[in-house]
Amino acid sequence: MADIKVNVEVAKGLGLLPEEFEKIKEILGRTPNFTELSIFSVMWSEHASYKNSIKWLKTLPREGKHLLAEAGSENAGLVDVGDGLACAFKIESHNHPSAIEPYQGAATGVGGINRDIFTMGARPIAQLNSLRFGSLNLDRTKWLLKGVVKGIGNYGNSFGVAVLGGEVFFDESYNQNPLVNAMSVGIVKKDKTISAISYGEGNPVYIVGSSTGKDGIHGATFASADLTEDSADDIPSVQVGDPFQEKLLLEATLELNETDAVIGMQDMGAAGIICSTSEMSAKGEHGMRVDLSKVPLRQQNMEPWEILLSESQERMLVVVKKGKEKIVEDIFDKWDLNCAVIGEVTKGNRLNFYWGKDLVADVPASDLVLGGGAPVYDREYKEPAYYAEYKKFSIDNVEEPENLKDVAWELLRNPNIASKKWVFEQYDTMVRTNNMSTNTPSDAGIVNLKGTNKALALTVDCNARYVKADPEIGTSIAVAEAARNIVCSGGEPSAITNCLNFGNPYNPEAFWQFVGAIKGMGAACRKFGTPVTGGNVSFYNQTLIGDKAEPVMPTPTIGMLGILEDKKHHTSLAFKSKGDMIFLVGKSRNDISCSEYLVSWHKIKASPVPYFNMEEEYNLQQAVLESIRRDLLQSAHDVSEGGVFVALVESGIVNNLGFDITTDAEIREDAFLFGEAQGRIIVTVSPEKEGDFIDFMLERKIPFSTLGHVTKAQMRIDDVSFGFIEDAKKVYDEALGEYLK
Repeated sequence: MADIKVNVEVAKGLGLLPEEFEKIKEILGRTPNFTELSIFSVMWSEHASYKNSIKWLKTLPREGKHLLAEAGSENAGLVDVGDGLACAFKIESHNHPSAIEPYQGAATGVGGINRDIFTMGARPIAQLNSLRFGSLNLDRTKWLLKGVVKGIGNYGNSFGVAVLGGEVFFDESYNQNPLVNAMSVGIVKKDKTISAISYGEGNPVYIVGSSTGKDGIHGATFASADLTEDSADDIPSVQVGDPFQEKLLLEATLELNETDAVIGMQDMGAAGIICSTSEMSAKGEHGMRVDLSKVPLRQQNMEPWEILLSESQERMLVVVKKGKEKIVEDIFDKWDLNCAVIGEVTKGNRLNFYWGKDLVADVPASDLVLGGGAPVYDREYKEPAYYAEYKKFSIDNVEEPENLKDVAWELLRNPNIASKKWVFEQYDTMVRTNNMSTNTPSDAGIVNLKGTNKALALTVDCNARYVKADPEIGTSIAVAEAARNIVCSGGEPSAITNCLNFGNPYNPEAFWQFVGAIKGMGAACRKFGTPVTGGNVSFYNQTLIGDKAEPVMPTPTIGMLGILEDKKHHTSLAFKSKGDMIFLVGKSRNDISCSEYLVSWHKIKASPVPYFNMEEEYNLQQAVLESIRRDLLQSAHDVSEGGVFVALVESGIVNNLGFDITTDAEIREDAFLFGEAQGRIIVTVSPEKEGDFIDFMLERKIPFSTLGHVTKAQMRIDDVSFGFIEDAKKVYDEALGEYLK
């Protein structure tokens, strides 16, 4: 294969454009050989280079008072959380592999994101995930869901990191192409972080961890193309994971971090050895000489280009200070892991790959990477026709159902609203005993920072339906909801990571969605003071059916980190006591746009984004956070999917407490109960503190209304019984499991 005659057709077969092939020839001053062409094909793929998205990504806010690493400069984002500690966190997609082989696709997604964290010297302490699947009426969807959940659970549970939270959403646009976004969070001492860099002529280069096989070859290219009916033939592009090997690699890495032997370290994720060698070298402005015949292999007769591009899991590249080799080798020997010198750092900019004495590739490091010579494109975008159609919707054309009690119970059974208990019960949520949200459930997951008075608040959020209706406002809502979840839990929003899941960037309408999402994200992140620390772009999320490409709903998932300065402020979503007053902070509106109620009950998909005002939202969140710090609230829970009714039920079922509320006579009852207008939080207040709470809200000029009070067991709305909370809990908890029988 390495001797194949290279031409523009071969380049196209590897995913390179004709003009890119010409640029490669210009860079090298000659026609590349097949190995070199393969190097450029993976490094210039969208997955590795962000060539179609980087122009827009650079417009996102990247500076903040807590940031320790610029977005994209390290394996993960790094935020100062005080007390001498830093938090490394990142979210990434593993969509295409999971569509083909859901178990390994999801498992290796979890493994890869955890490696991004501990290669920085941080110990992973929490995982989250955001999952999207097609219609639950399809056997394929059930197969994908079961495989993905098992993959995440088996890998994460064996590796030993608690799953803190997440989201699962179903829509037919994801029928063929599910989204599997995995987030990992770790803690490291600020002065103990490791950089993904290489420098120092003569310093040895090690590959450590698992042996290299043929799994995952051209995986980055595979992730940068449309899924088709023939994509199952690409299973070699799906990696195979080993969580027990990764656990050993974690402990060895953290032990290595206690020494002074390391120059730099990087995970071998997408594009394998070539990605790590080129990115570390380019960052350190040095080259490398690597002998691929020294890479430990688990398969015979591998070609040099296959070794370079393999995405075998549980491997890392480590550049070591010359003279410190024995320290490194002893540690990896202790943990029974491969630790092989495969090369050394050189002066200049060249990456020279050898097979023994034979030079098989000679490429410049800087020309391979993002920010260096990798191409950057300015793609065309245009507003799709549906956008104007969605805006024509009017609530006045939707008849209000006669029996809202039937609607309420149907929403509790809806798989997008019902408890995801069937999913999270397969995850270990308690390992390492850091999870503070198990016994005190809150809108965000809370991780205890042992030995300090602090905790981290973490959440993943995105309502793709809102983003499709209006990419700019919908993505601002995703950021605002993430912040709202953190605030309701008692935390202060600090920074975000993102996973941007969209269709084909060459489709102007799909790219319009992407551009709008970036604009909305940037505006909201600036308002909420949550800079972007990094993340990942996943294009080509669509399926070719015949000759028609159907993109998934645009899904810019937001992973947000918040800080609880004092753990005593951790606030639960759960009602506490019979007789507590229930208030709605924010304003009810005559709005059912984009709601689960409108889509699932009335079967209307074409409607605009729900009401959202960023200034109002920010002021509301600041007031609620301050009221928590003043110890005025018993509970806080944001109003999101399913509206006020679902929020009340979710607060009630934790301690089997009901509610007695009165709706707003000026608002349609279905809109009041099931609408999803933004900027609303349900709080409970003890009778003793009711006056103080009201005074505080009036002083802050925040709109609020009294809904009613917490009851022993019954759910009453406008003096009508909607049933008992115990029955609601049973339906809510068991609905998803019933679908999956």
